[in-house]
Amino acid sequence: MRFVIVSGMSGAGKSTALNMLEDMGFFCVDNLPVALLPSFGQIAFDRKVDVNQVAVTVDIRNGDQLQGLTNQLEVLFELGMKYEILFLDADEKTLVKRYKETRRTHPLAREDRIETGIQRERKMVSFIREKADYIIDTTSLLTRELKQELEKIYINDEHYSNFIITILSFGFKYGIPPDTDLVFDVRFLPNPYYDPDLRPMTGNDSAIQQYVMASGDGQIFLDKLEDMLEFLIPHYIDEGKYHLVVGIGCTGGKHRSVTIANGIYKRLGNLPYSVRIEHRDIENDSTYKGK
Repeated sequence: MRFVIVSGMSGAGKSTALNMLEDMGFFCVDNLPVALLPSFGQIAFDRKVDVNQVAVTVDIRNGDQLQGLTNQLEVLFELGMKYEILFLDADEKTLVKRYKETRRTHPLAREDRIETGIQRERKMVSFIREKADYIIDTTSLLTRELKQELEKIYINDEHYSNFIITILSFGFKYGIPPDTDLVFDVRFLPNPYYDPDLRPMTGNDSAIQQYVMASGDGQIFLDKLEDMLEFLIPHYIDEGKYHLVVGIGCTGGKHRSVTIANGIYKRLGNLPYSVRIEHRDIENDSTYKGK
C-alpha cells in the first residue's frame, strides 16, 4: 500500500497534482479532515477499498484543526501505516499572480490582502514542509513538467531530489528573466548571426553548435560553469533552497545562449537532481528586425 498525503501552499498546484495522481491509478480524496486521517488510513490499509495506492490532500482548508496533523501522523505510525508527504510550494509572487488570474479568494485572506493570507498560510504549514518526503517547487514548472516530476516519484520509482535546477537561455535585448538566481553572459563567444546561412538556425542545430564552440572558449566556459555549479548547489541546498534558475544570455537568445544552455544541461544530467531546460527567446528573432 502506498499512502500519500498531499499538502502545501494554496495555489501551488495541489489539486492539479491530485488529479495527476488519480490518472496514475491512485484512489484520491480531496480536503480530508485531519481527524479522519487515521480512520481513513485504516480502511485503506485493511484493503476495504480495492486499491493499493491512495492519495489524500490535507491543507489549510482544515482551519485550526490542521495543527492536529502531527498527532494524527503519530497515530498512523503507531498503527504501522507507512505514509509519504508530498508538499507543493511556490514563491509568493507566483502565488499572488495565480490567485489574481483565477480571481479566487485565498482561504486566509477573505477580508485582507492576498499577500497577507499567503504569509499566514506559510507559517501554518511550515511544520508539514519540514516533515515532507518530497517537496516540489512549482514556481517555474509547466503543468507537463509537474506531471514529469510526479511520474519520476510515483511511476518510475526514480531517486528523487527535492532540488530542481532550471537552465534558462534568453536574449539580453528582451530583458533578463526576473526569476533567475545566476546569470551568465555568453556574448563573448562567436556570433552566428553575422553568417547569413546560419542566421535562421538556432542553438539546437548542430551547425550553430559547431560554430559557437569552434574557438574552444565555449568548451572552457562549460568546464568552468559545470565546476562552479557542482560547488554551489550543495551550499544552496544547505541554505534551504529548492529551486535554482541558471540564466544563460546572449544578444537575441537564439544561438549562443541556446548552445551553451544545452551543453550545461547535458553535463548536469548525471547529478542527483531534477534538471530542466527552457529556451525563452529562441523564436523571437524570427520576427525581430534588429541585430
